[in-house]
Amino acid sequence: MSGGWPDVVFARPAWLWALLVLPLLAGVWWARRRGEDTWRQTVDPHLLPHLLERRPGRRGLLALAAWLCAGLLAVLALAGPGWRQVDVPLASVAATPLVVALDLSSATTATDLPPSRLLQARAKLARLLALRQGPVALLVYADDAYMVAPLTDDAANVALYLDALAPDIMPVDGQRADRAIEQATRLLRQGDAQRGDIVLLTDSADRAAVREAAAAVRMGYRVSVLGLGSADGAAYRDRDGALVHARLDADALQALATAGGGRWHRVTADDGDLDALGLREARADGAGAAADDDTQARRIADQGYWLLLPLLALVLLAFRRGAAVAVLAGALVWPILPAHAAQTAQAPVGTPWRRADQIAHAQLAQGAAAYRDGRHEDALRAWAGLPGP
Repeated sequence: MSGGWPDVVFARPAWLWALLVLPLLAGVWWARRRGEDTWRQTVDPHLLPHLLERRPGRRGLLALAAWLCAGLLAVLALAGPGWRQVDVPLASVAATPLVVALDLSSATTATDLPPSRLLQARAKLARLLALRQGPVALLVYADDAYMVAPLTDDAANVALYLDALAPDIMPVDGQRADRAIEQATRLLRQGDAQRGDIVLLTDSADRAAVREAAAAVRMGYRVSVLGLGSADGAAYRDRDGALVHARLDADALQALATAGGGRWHRVTADDGDLDALGLREARADGAGAAADDDTQARRIADQGYWLLLPLLALVLLAFRRGAAVAVLAGALVWPILPAHAAQTAQAPVGTPWRRADQIAHAQLAQGAAAYRDGRHEDALRAWAGLPGP
């Protein structure tokens, strides 16, 4: 576009079809006015004030224009207009999501991986979450599977739950790996993931788990296994206090990984097991290529939320008569607001006496205090430019 206006690109252009409804609404309004004119031609003039509402005239036209403008703003906001490009790491654009399922049966208390399988599994998960770039989710399972954290790009937030994972939090003991794989595929489908990785940390798998792994492959997902334990195994006590011996079933884990189109490897003290399964970095595509963290792509930022400001003004002012002109004026100034916000919202800059993070923390506390006092405008000004959500 010329004249200094940026080109507008829509993230969800299919919503623009909803604009076809606006002429229909205007047509209904016009047909209603025509119906009122028919009554005026038929009924005596002195009876009209008792039968019909006052003729809308110019006020009615302004109200119609205001509501049509509101519909236009709502549709455009849903379409996701953007006119500003931002740099986005490729890893966050096309990273393959990962769902980790940890076996929390009583067998994880066995000590063939000192000090125990459970503590080794926690340490391995902490290492994986520290290295992983891209969406990750965490499940635990015994007789059934349960979600600990849904798919999220904040792997550090998932790591907060690791210390609480233990067999005693599971309602019923067991090793239903098939239900863990089923729950993992459900999470990936809910996240609209066309491809994804599923990793189980366990010591065995049955035929039902192999069948679920094969079903996951047909959906486009890959199932791999990190083996907990050793071939010799170790004794542990189950929920009933009985002494049981647990061993790593390498053949069953190999069969599970083969059916799931992935690989399996014993848990090691170093990162060799993560490298063997290709888990250190998220795949950038279906071929399994790792994305370069330094590579960035240009992407249009969705700025549709700015359209909500005049739309909210219309909703608030619609309850007062004579507000249509004010609403139209507010709707016309919406392109100015993003530019003004971009100029005023600047990230904190450090000084010789205070670091940038200290200044940011002070602004955050100042804004929180203003928000608690009901001074919302002051809170917005204090929070402007601060990093993070």
